[in-house]
Amino acid sequence: MEYRREIDGLRALAVLPVILFHAGFETFSGGFVGVDVFFVISGYLITTIILSELERGKFSIVNFYERRARRILPALFLVMLVCIPFAWFWLLPSDMKDFSQSLVAVSFFASNVLFWRESGYFDTAAELKPLLHTWSLAVEEQYYVLFPLFLMIAWRFGKRWTLLLLSAAFLAGIALAQWASVTEPAAAFYLLPTRGWELLIGAFAAFYLSTADRAVFSRGTSEFCGWFGLVLILFSVFTYSKAVPFPGFFALVPTVGAALIILFASQKTIVGRFIGNKAFVGVGLLSYSAYLWHQPLFAFARHRGVTEHDKFVFLSLSVLSMILAYFGWRYVEAPFRSRMFFGRARVFIFASVGTVFFAALGMVGYHKDGDLGQTSEVQKVFLDYFANASPDWQYDVKKGLVEKYRHECNFYDIAKYQTGRSTNVPRESISPECYASGKSSDQLVFIWGDSHAQQLNHGLRESLSGDYDILQVASSGCVAQLDAVESKVDYCQQSNWFALEKIKELKPKVVIVGQNLKHTSKGMDKISRALREVGVRKVIFTGPTPHWSPSLPAVIASRFVANPPRHTFSGLDKGVIQLDERLKAETSSLPHVNYVSLIDYFCGKKGCLVYYGDDVAEGVTTWDFGHLTPIASYQFSKDVLAKMVVD
Repeated sequence: MEYRREIDGLRALAVLPVILFHAGFETFSGGFVGVDVFFVISGYLITTIILSELERGKFSIVNFYERRARRILPALFLVMLVCIPFAWFWLLPSDMKDFSQSLVAVSFFASNVLFWRESGYFDTAAELKPLLHTWSLAVEEQYYVLFPLFLMIAWRFGKRWTLLLLSAAFLAGIALAQWASVTEPAAAFYLLPTRGWELLIGAFAAFYLSTADRAVFSRGTSEFCGWFGLVLILFSVFTYSKAVPFPGFFALVPTVGAALIILFASQKTIVGRFIGNKAFVGVGLLSYSAYLWHQPLFAFARHRGVTEHDKFVFLSLSVLSMILAYFGWRYVEAPFRSRMFFGRARVFIFASVGTVFFAALGMVGYHKDGDLGQTSEVQKVFLDYFANASPDWQYDVKKGLVEKYRHECNFYDIAKYQTGRSTNVPRESISPECYASGKSSDQLVFIWGDSHAQQLNHGLRESLSGDYDILQVASSGCVAQLDAVESKVDYCQQSNWFALEKIKELKPKVVIVGQNLKHTSKGMDKISRALREVGVRKVIFTGPTPHWSPSLPAVIASRFVANPPRHTFSGLDKGVIQLDERLKAETSSLPHVNYVSLIDYFCGKKGCLVYYGDDVAEGVTTWDFGHLTPIASYQFSKDVLAKMVVD
């Protein structure tokens, strides 16, 4: 197979945005599309090899899987092996159990299915999972179980019929991806049926180039199409975000861009020489190992309290991932690809032993619930108190959070999430008690926003007199917005539209807008003015809560469970404190914006409040990374929020 420098350069254009996206650099908000570019490259390269061997009558399925094992397993096994001691030392039992489960899934290239089943708004933050990124390897390997077998069978009927069948699979796949990206977004993101069409784009490029000479295109056409492909990739990297339904039709932009580069860029074109420059090629050669290393580095850093606001740390870790990738490429990847050092038998023995080892280790960790002797009895008792894994939600049930924070007023379909089928499709309706009242508008308080608005309900109900009725339309993860429209496919649109309609209808005396980290002074001013125009007399915006990494209970358990301080800076996300300071300064000159700082209430010179009373577990202020416990909700409302409502 002819070596093409521009393909390695394209790999660099794929891996760098992925790493910088996962590092939290907002400029690369669509960096996740690098994975889609990888899919196209893989589809092209593997199909090119298979077609070449089929045409010569020399294709061997055993040789094919030997090549895949040489390419994929050595670097993957190395990263998994290095992760294990860090996981044992740094992960708490619940996280260690998840990590153990992922070891098993990765060993059998089924991690995409595992992470699909675990995905959803209430799941442990994805960025805390060291092996999360292996879902893309699972998709590829599942594809390569089926694709070579299909080609072997279809080849007997000729290339034309093969292409027709692949075209039908492509059209069905992209249609399914478009539908699922809205209705079943987690499944769409992780599973082969909604991702396979991206590899087929690369396969089609291979089919075309196997029978056509790129020289048939004029120099001008090749230059234009190559540059246009590069623009498409960069456009998606810098303009897409997590809010884009993916991988439906939006995924065509980076994948078609990659295909155009494969088809039209060469060392005879300027664009081909640009993409195939030494720097890009060097990064491209390291891209696989760099992709493997970056996520564990980031995940373990986050478990140690590093947050997305620590840009220098994540930039340093990004550089470290490239350094580790170089050594992995030189001393692991390259030797294993050489038949002089490792024959076929050794490769398959290595693959079998490695698979059994990691799967067995993962099973032990999973069946021991992640408790491998790394935590004391005191830590285990404390952490068990906060156990809240789906679908049981033991802590939620114990503390009555579903009732206290009124999940019946949430358009997010929690029931579907708990069955492993998270969806963006809103619930058909919420309880009438959320928005219907027999009291006058002077006695109405309306809570609007996301889960950080929901957490205020309990405290207000406990601290306001019975003269008031507290209504609520607040949905998990939904930023309050004025331009929302009625929707049957987007629960946030539906939630915000419904909330605004009810506010206009009821004209409550006070509207409280709460959300996680998406407040802006400009947005608050617009919302306040709009609500006052429809008859609301006071609009209160609550700022962000103190954020702990990875969670306040985890910080307590891992750092000072025996003697926790009343206040601490340990584990705090200082970027959130800086955000609150900026919002206070910006809103101080806006007369219609009533901004109340939770940071000011919970934090001071000694740090932020850890717990109330004498019992740490009962009195803790935050039960996860940043949601208030009922006692903290009550204290804040009693001392601050209720007075603002009444005043």
